[in-house]
Amino acid sequence: MTASPLLSAFLPIALGFIMLGLGLTLTLADFARVVKFPRPVLIGLACQILLLPFICFLIAKGFGLAPALAVGLMLLAASPGGTTANLFSHLAHGDVALNVTLTAVNSLIAILTMPLLVNLSLAHFMAADQAIPLQFAKVLQVFAIVLLPVALGMLIRYLAPGFATRMERPMKIIAALFLVFTIVLAMVKDWQTVVDYAPVVGGAALLFNLLSLGVGYWLPRLLRIPKRQAIAIGMEIGIHNGTLAIALALSPTLLNNSTMAIPAAIYSLIMFFTAAGFGWWVSRDREPVAVSVGTSSD
Repeated sequence: MTASPLLSAFLPIALGFIMLGLGLTLTLADFARVVKFPRPVLIGLACQILLLPFICFLIAKGFGLAPALAVGLMLLAASPGGTTANLFSHLAHGDVALNVTLTAVNSLIAILTMPLLVNLSLAHFMAADQAIPLQFAKVLQVFAIVLLPVALGMLIRYLAPGFATRMERPMKIIAALFLVFTIVLAMVKDWQTVVDYAPVVGGAALLFNLLSLGVGYWLPRLLRIPKRQAIAIGMEIGIHNGTLAIALALSPTLLNNSTMAIPAAIYSLIMFFTAAGFGWWVSRDREPVAVSVGTSSD
């Protein structure tokens, strides 16, 4: 199945606004923190890049998802965290600076890891005559979709920091509206497909979401990462950029398959409720404030 002309025309605009909004929240210092505080960042990236795809693969196989749905779930696993993770992390008393750093670094890495993971998923789950190859030449298109608006947002923040700060909240609202509108358009076009697959995909998406939050929080805790940073990593790992996954699934020049967008659409609805519950649970007993990833111990 393919995206409707309206959705195809709307997606680049929507994603451009969303990634521009992300760029307005970033500075070069967010990337520099990786060198200054590498351990929590590396643990978060390892969870995102290595553990999540493996967990997602097991879930897709265990639920016996149809090939396109399995690829769609893997595409979601490869997507970086969204800016919504920053808000939930703040509400749960997490280290928001770490969230910002993880989002910034993982958004860059995802330009390479997403095509790689999708190619592997297509090769495994879909027959050769069904596969819609995402060649590495398409990396340039992903680069244009993801990184250029982010770079523009960062440039605006550098040249006009006051304006960028004022625009952060409106851009978050616009991003949320774009996400809702994108999901509605995708579901309306293929409503019967959503109805047919919702029970099994919903269960797989919910399990993947809960495991993402759990792994993102408990693995850092086992590795003696402070609680505030573990909360941040949990939110970053559990809240994916569903709009990016939907856009890549529906884009006529990339995957062009609306069935692949269903897992991300359902996940995007579920994660708000699970992230809120997770945030309430982990913030009940607060530890003494440790050194933040955004501050110095000197």
